[in-house]
Amino acid sequence: MSVEALRTVPLFANVEDNDLAQIAAASTVRTFDKNSIIITEGDTSNSLYIILSGEVKVFVSDEDGRNNVVNRLGPGDYFGELSLIDEEPRSASIEAVSKCRLSILSRAYFFDYLEANPRVAIRLLQGIGQRLRKTTHHAKDLALMDVFGRIANVLLKVAIEEDGRTITPPLTQQDIADQVGSSREMVSRILKDLRAGGYVSMDGKRFVINKRIPERW
Repeated sequence: MSVEALRTVPLFANVEDNDLAQIAAASTVRTFDKNSIIITEGDTSNSLYIILSGEVKVFVSDEDGRNNVVNRLGPGDYFGELSLIDEEPRSASIEAVSKCRLSILSRAYFFDYLEANPRVAIRLLQGIGQRLRKTTHHAKDLALMDVFGRIANVLLKVAIEEDGRTITPPLTQQDIADQVGSSREMVSRILKDLRAGGYVSMDGKRFVINKRIPERW
């Protein structure tokens, strides 16, 4: 693992090169294929994972085995920090959305490093705070919006401007269902209505947003 790769990680943005070199030397780099389960909710673990390339999704499961996606993370993001702090079982599962390269740091090394570099500890706490805020917003959406509003929110949240169009990354109906806490069949019906109303159209597996989607149908 290179110092240059670590330099792109916000957690280590202001760390000196010699310290980054030590972190790189202490890290293990692993590659995970698409759809691989990297962490399972409830497992015990003592490592911090840093995403060098690829994308993962963070999800929790209910007693019936239904999944709810609470976050998606990409290069420069990290996960596993809560278990490093409290040594409790993993609070969520992590699945590779695409082929991923991850740098893995052991708890023992990382804690020694934090003691010597308190500014990194502050940055870690800021990252945890941002995650908690995002999770709170997600829970609020699930509690206060109907399924239509949640679907509209997901599409608008992930869409970007590209070549004069507002377009999402590739999304399947199951991807959306997992994020809004609904069945794929319900998502399919609502997306059909959105296409019929001219609100969205398809470009392969990507949704093109043609006009503002109402929060309620």
